[in-house]
Amino acid sequence: MPLSSHSGPAPFEKRDYAANGRLPMLAGIALAIGAVSTGAAFVLVNLIRFFTNLFFFQTISFAERSPASHALGAWVIVVPVIGGLIVGLMARYGSDKIRGHGIPEAIEAVLFGKSRMSPKVAVLKPLSSGIVIGSGGPFGAEGPIIMTGGSIASLLAQYLHLTAAERKTLLVAGACAGMTAIFGTPVAAVLLAIELLLFELRPRSLLPVALACAVAGFLRPLVFEAGPLFPLQTAPASTLALGSCVLAGLLCGVLGAGLTLALYRTEDAFGKLRLHWMWWPAIGGLVVGIGGYFEPRALGVGYDVIGDLLNNRLALEVAVALLAVKAVIWIAALGSGTSGGVLAPLLMLGAGLGVVLAPVLPGGSPALWALVCMAGVLGSVLGAPLTAIVFAFGLTHDSEALLPLLLTTAVAYGFSVLTMKRSIMTEKIARRGLHIYREYGVDPLERAHVDELMTREVVTIDADLPVADALPRYFGDHTAQRAAHRAYPVVRAGRLVGMLNRTAIVAAHAGDNAGLRCGDLVAGQGDAPAAVLLPALTGRAAAGRMAELGVARLPVVESLATMRIVGIVSLRDLLAPSGHVMHEETRRERLRGAVRRVGGVGHEGGASQSL
Repeated sequence: MPLSSHSGPAPFEKRDYAANGRLPMLAGIALAIGAVSTGAAFVLVNLIRFFTNLFFFQTISFAERSPASHALGAWVIVVPVIGGLIVGLMARYGSDKIRGHGIPEAIEAVLFGKSRMSPKVAVLKPLSSGIVIGSGGPFGAEGPIIMTGGSIASLLAQYLHLTAAERKTLLVAGACAGMTAIFGTPVAAVLLAIELLLFELRPRSLLPVALACAVAGFLRPLVFEAGPLFPLQTAPASTLALGSCVLAGLLCGVLGAGLTLALYRTEDAFGKLRLHWMWWPAIGGLVVGIGGYFEPRALGVGYDVIGDLLNNRLALEVAVALLAVKAVIWIAALGSGTSGGVLAPLLMLGAGLGVVLAPVLPGGSPALWALVCMAGVLGSVLGAPLTAIVFAFGLTHDSEALLPLLLTTAVAYGFSVLTMKRSIMTEKIARRGLHIYREYGVDPLERAHVDELMTREVVTIDADLPVADALPRYFGDHTAQRAAHRAYPVVRAGRLVGMLNRTAIVAAHAGDNAGLRCGDLVAGQGDAPAAVLLPALTGRAAAGRMAELGVARLPVVESLATMRIVGIVSLRDLLAPSGHVMHEETRRERLRGAVRRVGGVGHEGGASQSL
């Protein structure tokens, strides 16, 4: 493999970021993906409108109408059942990847599927979501558009023969551009990518995602109404709001944990049914239909209900009844494995909690508590606090609420971290035996370079040394210091020739090769750039090179021109940065220098105590 593939166009220089000559190409593709995802969002929204009119009003129209204004009477119970039955058939005979709310499926594709998606998903996901939501399903369009936009971008990346890492970047760019087009929140969409989808924070991924979301944000007014989805302006919160935000955050965390647990208990209940999963969405649709019969406004996306909650236009009793039904039918429908999103229902349920708490929380207006609880529940359930805060601001453009949003969402997020093993986004994946670790940190090998890790005192073998003499001297008694390694650099006139390992020299010695010299066994190795390291490479690049070659040691050369050996890197050297990190994580130092070590006893600067 060429050296430049690991270190970019300037391998001899240390940089703040890994140089990537393909970044401009990815950025250009991301601009196009932003436009395509906006078009996909337009198609999805109109599919929902089409099926809403078809199911509830028996008309062919793309006009925006709420299913709550239907005149079907008790027949409304049947409508979601029909929608669920259709989607169950589509999932069984089309693609089962359309089941679920979209974001876990996107995460699984990124981490475990090399970001590959099929054309079936790109077509069937928006169609199935349009049918489900159009027949009264209590979902939002964000989950389906994340899956749809990601699928389109993944297909384009596969067509262009890009790498798995580049496919991931474009998949996430398409997913988040679609979310931007639906909600008009480009910055929140970028944060969603960082907190939930990318699993890295590098220019190679962040820039294309940001560009795609920016394009979708600029194009959105061409296909949807401009401005915030729920315009709101609350009065500045007083100092009393500090305690109120903490209490609201704790209750948001409790509600988020309860919703998550209820959802997966419902999934478990469906899993015990002696019916093929194809029929489950129809059963979930029956629950939706019954709930919609008693509370028609619980059907469908419910953006109008969210607006009413934020603006305090619903009486407390009405809001509580509506939200109780919404929670039950959402959990039942999503637990049945149908197709739909989670963001809009969570926004509604969180805003409803704020309406309930508003009469008893001092320091802010009722609208403020609906808004901060909306963000708190979202951040708690998703495990994405920054996304939730900026999302709430993007939906309302209420700058006065930023400080209460920050405190409430942080408390709710902290509650979920301390009490929940996984979030609603990762539990489904974990049940398939795939665990996701969501904490981000800079890899210690990314911060260390080869010239800092390498051993500078290198034992080398002269290329003209006979094999018969080299075997006992370098590969004989392992108790000798110079016989402690399985491979050594071979040099001639100060220039690296290659690496000689025990297997090669033992095989050569066993044959009839009395006159063979060590240089003959490694001839040509030193001319391969992949077989050496340069001082400016990162430890991560060095580890990748060694893993690719299947070796435990690699020589470090001054430059490819001179091939003068200046050091050697072994697996032991690569473990040193992790040891330093473990030291920082587990030892607690006092002012006078005493050390306390987690799980052990320290000895520096006096007495220490095991924790």
